[in-house]
Amino acid sequence: MFGLVMIIVLVLACVFGPWLLPFDDLYIDLRGRFSPPFTGYHFFGTDPLGRDIAARLFMAGRISLLVGFAAMVISTVFGTVLGIAAGFFGGRIGTVLMRFVDAMLSFPNIFLLLAMAAFIKPSPIMITLIIAATSWMEIARIVEAEVRSLRERDFVVAARMLGLSNSHIMFRELLPNAIGPIIVAATLTVARAILLEAYVSFLGYGIQPPLPSWGNMLNGAQQYLDSAPWLAIVPGAAITLAVTSFNFIGDGLRDALDARSDML
Repeated sequence: MFGLVMIIVLVLACVFGPWLLPFDDLYIDLRGRFSPPFTGYHFFGTDPLGRDIAARLFMAGRISLLVGFAAMVISTVFGTVLGIAAGFFGGRIGTVLMRFVDAMLSFPNIFLLLAMAAFIKPSPIMITLIIAATSWMEIARIVEAEVRSLRERDFVVAARMLGLSNSHIMFRELLPNAIGPIIVAATLTVARAILLEAYVSFLGYGIQPPLPSWGNMLNGAQQYLDSAPWLAIVPGAAITLAVTSFNFIGDGLRDALDARSDML
């Protein structure tokens, strides 16, 4: 419950915060540069260009959360389709598909992410696609294992005897019965995607200024850690809050589904 409440608060703040604040995230006031938190209307202070950190934080949150959710949707759909196909057909098809998954998992995700980002012009859309391309494998393994355990159940055998198509059995019969683990994995994937976006943006390969993201805000704060620590503390706290909250939600869903399975 705590994680869900915090995510709702964070999403509402990022959506409506820029409209409620008196400063635009791109407004520059060199006379007010490096203002500490709670100076006038600058609740989180200002950066080296005098830009309001709160306004930039909320705009960056829109981008970071949108990248996280979009990467989750793409990776979940792709991983689910591949996992269902591998688990349902089994045999050579399943073996080939899962060896492909294993091959992708053998490479460190951070290495793949940085390698792709280094050769592609960074933008929110491209960063989303890159993160999704390195985040679907775990979901595919989870779905494959779940479907493999379900494919010999009575309701699947009955569907085959009725002459229903493979696609109908996979997506109308098996998928609803495997949806629980998929939802848990998707929730944890959002946290992972937000963290990966922050990581590549912090290293300079992700979202590029003047477009803000929590990661490139941290990147710009490196040289001011001693004189203006709030420049790093504020976006760092936002990343920690978002990732921790999504992990809490995922853990809570897993516990709830495990308890339901035990009751059944």
